[in-house]
Amino acid sequence: MALNTNERLQEALSLAIEDRSTGYQDLVSNSNVLLAVMKDKGCWKTFEGPTIRERLLYNESGTYTRYSGYQFLNPKPAELVNDAEFTPKMAAVSVVLSMEDILQNSGSTAQLMNIMDLHLEAAETELEDRFVEDLHSDGTADAGRQIGGLQLALPTDPTTGTYGGISRANNAIWRTSAYDVSSYSWDQTTATSVSSTSIKPIYNQIVIERSRAKTGPDLILASQEHYLAYEGATESIQRITDGGTSKAAQLGFPALKFYGGGKSMDIVLEGGIGSAMPANISYFIATDHICFRYHKDRNFSKFGGKQTPVNQDAVVQHIGFYGELTLRNPIHMAKLFNGS
Repeated sequence: MALNTNERLQEALSLAIEDRSTGYQDLVSNSNVLLAVMKDKGCWKTFEGPTIRERLLYNESGTYTRYSGYQFLNPKPAELVNDAEFTPKMAAVSVVLSMEDILQNSGSTAQLMNIMDLHLEAAETELEDRFVEDLHSDGTADAGRQIGGLQLALPTDPTTGTYGGISRANNAIWRTSAYDVSSYSWDQTTATSVSSTSIKPIYNQIVIERSRAKTGPDLILASQEHYLAYEGATESIQRITDGGTSKAAQLGFPALKFYGGGKSMDIVLEGGIGSAMPANISYFIATDHICFRYHKDRNFSKFGGKQTPVNQDAVVQHIGFYGELTLRNPIHMAKLFNGS
């Protein structure tokens, strides 16, 4: 049995984590612009039960009738909604401190909190970095235990496979769009690659083709190559920075402003040091229709209690989530890539 002094020091770890734990969701959401926008729009939502269901309006009633006088109308039943079903995934980081480390830093409160802060900050950084990596994934890592990220949600070939339990091959309404720069028939350019001269007309066409009325892409996530091409195309136009009033800027992310296709939206750099964003890619996201669904009892929170291994003089605490990235209305989203 541990000495009373040790128990007090072990409890300090739990109290330190408790003091920070309410902020872990904000910590993760603020590490990436897409996550931050989703959170700002209320698209981080809870779920209950063994799977996550997204209700889809996929059909029309077919009762629209032009008529005059006593002509019959056309009332008839129709199935209008169905559910996409997603399997939630789990992940965690662990804060581990040996009692030797704790005792060596127990001379004062400041010393004790220094080593706790060091371990907590390391765990928080790992939680941020690995989750953002997963956000860009195809969901295949660790035998499919990874969340299905953007490479799964917006694939290079959206006409094959199953997503959310629904066949993309058999249901055109459940497909995102994919644009291969090198082979697509562009209206205003003959370019076969992204450059400072081709990127504006390419972006214009994609936004127009994926929009209907008010619904369509409202955020562009660009790899380093595409971001620099757009910056080169518009560097002489001062208003592309939007004076810091853009949503991404308000959330603390550097962004350019795209004006085209009858819309304005942020273009945000997703490349950079350690980025999991694939090269030569742009994602066109309708942010009202993409969510992170999490279990209410595992929302980037600590779990399992403060644990002491039976055969080690150490303390362990876990921080993690249980959830999945989900899409609704995928026809308004697109991926631009260079397939050559």
